[in-house]
Amino acid sequence: MSETTHGAHETVTPAVRRRIFASTMLGNVVEYYDFTLYGTLAAIISTQFFPAGDATAALLAVYVGVVLSYAIRPIGGLILGPLGDIKGRKFVLILTIALMSIGTAGIGFLPTFAAIGLAAPILLMISRLLQGVGASVEYTTAANFLFEHEKGRRPNFIAGVLNSTASVGSFLAAGVAYVLSVAMPGDAFTSWGWRVPFLLSIPIAFIGIYMRNHLSETPEFQEVIHSAEVKKVKQTPLRTALRYYWADMLKAIGLGAGQRIGSYTIQAYFVTALITAGFPASQALLASMLTYAVGPITSIWGGYLADKFGARPVLLTGYGLFVALTVPAFFAIGEKSILLAITAVIVFTLINNLLAAPLSVAYVLSFPAEVRATASALNFNIGTSLIGATAGLVAVWLFSVTGSNVSFGWYMTAACLVSIAVTIFAMPKALQHRSQHARQKDPATV
Repeated sequence: MSETTHGAHETVTPAVRRRIFASTMLGNVVEYYDFTLYGTLAAIISTQFFPAGDATAALLAVYVGVVLSYAIRPIGGLILGPLGDIKGRKFVLILTIALMSIGTAGIGFLPTFAAIGLAAPILLMISRLLQGVGASVEYTTAANFLFEHEKGRRPNFIAGVLNSTASVGSFLAAGVAYVLSVAMPGDAFTSWGWRVPFLLSIPIAFIGIYMRNHLSETPEFQEVIHSAEVKKVKQTPLRTALRYYWADMLKAIGLGAGQRIGSYTIQAYFVTALITAGFPASQALLASMLTYAVGPITSIWGGYLADKFGARPVLLTGYGLFVALTVPAFFAIGEKSILLAITAVIVFTLINNLLAAPLSVAYVLSFPAEVRATASALNFNIGTSLIGATAGLVAVWLFSVTGSNVSFGWYMTAACLVSIAVTIFAMPKALQHRSQHARQKDPATV
C-alpha cells in the first residue's frame, strides 16, 4: 500500500503511535500473564481440582489443560482469524482480551474437587478452552495491527518490542505468585491465596478493552475493505489462505518449531523441572521471575539485528546456540546447585528471545493484507498447538521413563535442527525480502 493511501486515512502522530503500541502490548501482557500463571501454579492447581493419591497423574491432568487451551487455538484461529480480515483488526483485539480474561478470572472463582467433585476439573478445562480461544489470535492480530500502522518501518524491531511484553506478562504472573507464596502465613497460599493472581486479570482486562476501543482501524485494512466494496468482491480469506498460501504457512511452522518448545519450557515447564530436581518451590519461582526480567533484552536486540543484518544470521545464531547448549542446560538443572540452575535457565531464555522477532515477522508478514489475519492465525496456532503445547506432556512422560529432564533437552535439540534446516533451505521469501529491504533503507526511517 502506498504512503499516500496511508496518509489519506490517518496521520499517525507520536501520541497516536504511543496509544497504538500501549494498547496492543497490554493484550500481549494479559495473554502471557494468563498462560504463565497456570503453568507456574500447576503443582498447586493439581491438588485443588483433581483427586488426591497420584501426584504424577494429577500434574499430567493439569498439563492436559495446557494442551486443551492450545488444541482449541486452531479452531479459534479458524473463526477469529477471518473475522480480523472481514470485521477488522480492532474488533478482534477487543474480543480477544475479553475472552482471555473471562477464562482466567473464571479459574479464580471455581470450586475445588473437594467441594463439587468431577465438576471441578471439567469447569477448569472449560475455562482453559475459553482462554485458548481468546489467545488464539491475540498475538498475531496485535503484531499485524502494529505492522500495518507502522507502514513497514522496522518490522523486526517492532516485533521484538511486542514480544518483550510477553516477558512482562510472565514476570507479573511469576512475581505475584512468588510474593503471595512467601508473604501469606502457613498454608494460606496453597489453600486459597492462589486464586488472587487469577482474579487480578479482571481490572487489567477493563483497562485493555477501554484503550483498544479508542483506537482507529489500520489504514491497510481500510484499503482492503474499500477495494472489496468497489470491485464488489466477496471476501473469502479462509479459502484463499488455504488454497494459495498453505506452503508459506508450513514454512513458518517449521521455522519456529524449536523456539515454540523453548517458549513453553520457559513459561511453564522450568518451574516443574526445578521442583522435580529437588529445589524448593520458592527458588523455582524466583528463577522463573529472573528469566522474565532478562528476556526483553535479547528480544529487542534480536529484532534490531534482524532489521540491520537480515533474519537468517539471527535465526542461525540462535538455533545454533540452542543445539549446543540445551542439553547442558538441563544437565545443570540436575546438579542440585541453585546458582548453576538459574544461570542455565537465564542463558536458555536469552537465546530463546533472540529468535522471537524474525519469527514473528515470518508468522504475520508472509501474507498479503487481505488474508493476513487468517493465514497468520492458522500457521501460528497450528504450530504452537502441535509443537509447543505438547511439550509439557512430552517432558513429563520422558521424565517418568528416564528419571531425568535431560531427555527433554534432546527432544528440543532435535526440533531446533528442523528449524535450522528450514532457515537454510526454505525460509519464507517474504522474510528474506523484508530483511534485504530493511538493510537498504535509510536508517533514520527504518
